[in-house]
Amino acid sequence: MSGVESFNTRVSPWLRSLMRIVSAFLFMQHGGQKLLGFPTPPNNPIDIMSLMGAAGALELFGGALLLVGLFSRPIAFILSGQMAVAYFMVHAPQGFWPMLNGGELAAMYSFVFLYLAFAGPGPLSLDRLFGGR
Repeated sequence: MSGVESFNTRVSPWLRSLMRIVSAFLFMQHGGQKLLGFPTPPNNPIDIMSLMGAAGALELFGGALLLVGLFSRPIAFILSGQMAVAYFMVHAPQGFWPMLNGGELAAMYSFVFLYLAFAGPGPLSLDRLFGGR
């Protein structure tokens, strides 16, 4: 194994943890906006018992679990599905291209979370701390 391959092998799991943490932190802001009006209030009031309220709860609380790396694989899988549903329900009917239909973030989150569901949370996680691989 060359020096570069060896370095990549050592660093990749840590970068996966960093990607999980940053993605979850950014994702939580969408739920915070819907449920708490933070960091900015939503454009329209959200009913907690609506589909948007459920989405906000998944974004805020699922994002928090993913941030700390607890139940990472199932949570990431659920959030990936949520973002796929959001893309096809909200964005895709507005046109094919994500750049034009506003669905870039939903598509990106869906694939990042799908990757994490299968690759795992990386070494900086409560899952790893409690003995999960």
